[in-house]
Parts: sequence; structure tokens; C-alpha cells
Amino acid sequence: MVELLLNPVVVLRVDADAPAPRRAVEALRAGDVVVYPTDTVYGLGCDATNPSAVRRVFEIKGRPPDQPVPVLLADAQQAAELAEIPDGARRLMKRFWPGPLTLVLPSRGVVAELVTAGTGAVGLRVPDHPVPRALVRACGFPLVGTSANSTGRPAPVTVAQVLSDLDGRVGLVLDGGRLGGRPSTVVDCTGDRPRVLRPGPIPVEAVERVWDAGQVEVVSAAK
Repeated sequence: MVELLLNPVVVLRVDADAPAPRRAVEALRAGDVVVYPTDTVYGLGCDATNPSAVRRVFEIKGRPPDQPVPVLLADAQQAAELAEIPDGARRLMKRFWPGPLTLVLPSRGVVAELVTAGTGAVGLRVPDHPVPRALVRACGFPLVGTSANSTGRPAPVTVAQVLSDLDGRVGLVLDGGRLGGRPSTVVDCTGDRPRVLRPGPIPVEAVERVWDAGQVEVVSAAK
């Protein structure tokens, strides 16, 4: 059961001129969970290295502990701190980051274990949106970047959709207006061949143009 908040949710408008409100930075540093806009859908975020905060995200979503969650970064240079990066993944980063591409890579064990669901791999992304990147820089740690919805519900593209689903379970929402609405492409780079776990805005053909053609495998969609 998720304990309801005693105070009503606070909604703060954000834009490129003020992407990281002090209230949001303080909340995240205190181990709280914040809803924020990205270049795809609204994200439900916290300090990805804080086990208690990550557990709270799973509780809010009703997410099974065997389903990992992605992590958002401020820039590609941060990726090496969290994961081992094969050459092919580096090429994908250079071509598609910032952007709607999540790369699953061997974890270095920096993020909370629940983030990886015990798989030993972590999904990383640099979003093409100023708010999450500014939050990561201001906080000094990577953010959990799972969609701000209950498990099984559609990923939200407006604050109204977030509040309809999660009101009473989150205390702070950053309103960035209506968003793009399509979750990122997810590519697993932990093996010898890249595997597309979830199709998205970046098509398989574009991944193949960066990696060797014919090497990219498409598997069942990620949850």
C-alpha cells in the first residue's frame, strides 16, 4: 500500500529559463520523489543512488521489483561513471544523445540495486529537454527516469494526466506543458549484438546505420 500524502500536491511551472526550481532540487536531495517533464513523457524521478527513494518510486507506481527502471543523465560523459560502455554503444550515444534512446549497459554498481532489478545492467539516457538535465546537474546525482504513471496505465503527456493517476501519491510536479508523448527506444548493449527491447522514436534502421547492418536484433517490447 502507498501511504497518501497529508498535504496537497504542489505544481510548479518550469521552462528553459528556470528548469530546476530550488524546491525540486531540495526535495530530490532529501530523498523525495518528483514528477518532471522530459522530451518524451512525464517522468517520476528520484536519486537513482538512494535505495529508499527508489523503493518509493516502485511503491508509487505499483511496479514489480523484477522490472528495472531507466536512469537519466545530464550528459554522455556521466555514463562511464555508472556503466561499462562498449564501442558500439559509444557510437549510438554520439549519434542520438541527447534524445529518445535508452541504452542498457553493464552496471558498475553505483545506482541502487532496485534500479537494475538485480540484472546487473542499467538503462541510461540523456534526454533532449532542459529540465531533467538541469536537475541532474543541480543535484549532483542521476535521476530515475521511469514514466509518471501507475503500472499498466498510459504514460502521461500532460500534468492533468499525471494528477488523474498519481494525485495523493506525489508531492511535487513540475509542469512543462504538453509533451511529445512517445517513450524512448530501448537498446540492450550488454551482449555481442544489440537488441531493441522497445521500439520508439528512433527506428531500428537508424540504429543499424550506426551499428553494423544485420547485427541488430529486435525482441519483444519492454514493459
